[in-house]
Amino acid sequence: MDLKLDGKTALVTGASKGIGRATAERLAAEGCDVVVVSRTEADILRAAKEITAAGGGEALGLAGDMSVTAEVERCVQAAIDRFGKIDIVVTCAGSSPGGLLEELTEEQWLGSMQLKFLGYVRTVRAVIGHMRERGEGSIVLVVGNDGLKPSYWEMTAGAANAADINFASSVAEQYGPMGIRCNTVNPGPVNTDRWAGLEAAFARDKQVSGDRAHELALASLPLGRICEPDEVADVVTFVASPRASYLNGAHIPLDGGQRKAIMDL
Repeated sequence: MDLKLDGKTALVTGASKGIGRATAERLAAEGCDVVVVSRTEADILRAAKEITAAGGGEALGLAGDMSVTAEVERCVQAAIDRFGKIDIVVTCAGSSPGGLLEELTEEQWLGSMQLKFLGYVRTVRAVIGHMRERGEGSIVLVVGNDGLKPSYWEMTAGAANAADINFASSVAEQYGPMGIRCNTVNPGPVNTDRWAGLEAAFARDKQVSGDRAHELALASLPLGRICEPDEVADVVTFVASPRASYLNGAHIPLDGGQRKAIMDL
């Protein structure tokens, strides 16, 4: 299927590894020029070079911290300066610590909301005026199924993700009449460094071994395996594309039908 992405420009945050990197690779393979952003300059420049070398669209790597408004705005402007437009925004930057309520610090709560929620708000706010002037745009927030299926050992993530989902619904309603679509994709466990850290935190908080934590995670997944970043990237790329032209305000679970309560056995 031709996703009609040839010649589009996409901005992808959190793109040096994991879901963000996989999404940038997929968008570039489909013909998009991609502006990839992460906090570590060496990592993001390497990612951009490798994405460009793989063929398809060109990749521009930018170092930027999505918890700092001025850096978000700088990256958006640099993307527009280089490619003349931004057609697609995909937000992947941000993570939240696992933990139980009585152990989580206020700093951990604030850190989660600062990047995983407000980082997404900053990114959308920085690009929305440009999309409004052009009368078109596609925004995909990669959030997480914690916002749809809460679990008490992922409380900070659940709160930030629920806020992201509410925010995306509001953006979809306000800017849909202006030709701008906004949707979320909500993975469950994905085979990344972030999931490894969450699984270790779950083992700590539930006082079980790492092997047992992994067994419980797999048991909660009817498909019997952890999702791969490429599988998320494929869905995000379709949702971002003109082929999904009537999809707006949708919150798509991508967790293999995970039943989180089983992890609490």
